[in-house]
Amino acid sequence: MTGPSAADNYAGVYEGRLQPGQRPALLIVDLVTAYLTEGSPLFMADAAAALASNVRLAEAARAAGVPVVYTNVRYKPDGSDGGVFYRKAPVLKAFVEGSPLGAFPDAILPQPGERVFTKQYPSAFFGTGLAEALHAEGIDTLLITGYSTSGCVRASALDAMQYGFVPLVVREACADRHEGPHEANLFDLQAKYAEVISEAQALAVIGAST
Repeated sequence: MTGPSAADNYAGVYEGRLQPGQRPALLIVDLVTAYLTEGSPLFMADAAAALASNVRLAEAARAAGVPVVYTNVRYKPDGSDGGVFYRKAPVLKAFVEGSPLGAFPDAILPQPGERVFTKQYPSAFFGTGLAEALHAEGIDTLLITGYSTSGCVRASALDAMQYGFVPLVVREACADRHEGPHEANLFDLQAKYAEVISEAQALAVIGAST
């Protein structure tokens, strides 16, 4: 396929910008050991660097009083609560009840009072009650991080926008199996649905909320 670059093709069409609101929260999507453990079918080479970014963001959020919210994935042993998604992606067996691959790494365990929403589908919002909980707390902006960029991070950012939250996807705090899908999805999210920001910009948003 030839023609102008993606940036040139999108120029003048998708150029809207969103500004952070007054009440942000940090949404850490599926940052679990399945993506960090070598030998796991879901292992990603870039996951460790994204974990380090998440640790820094979580520490800053806690210091500033910004809510930190987690998601994880868990299925019944027969996968019956995973529907078509579970059938399409058999690798999700890594997240059956009791699997150590579904655990949070020690570096970023949820702290007392931090909420964990367990899901069975890509979006952090689908079937979880997350939107209602965030609205009840007056949250208007979400700093979105985690695994994987092209999967659950993308789905969560899209739904965040649809539920009325300003989605800020933190580039360094997300990871994927390959640079291609990672970059392509960040490009498309920035164009249409979210703001893709750096860790430094995310820390500034956190700092401005104090």
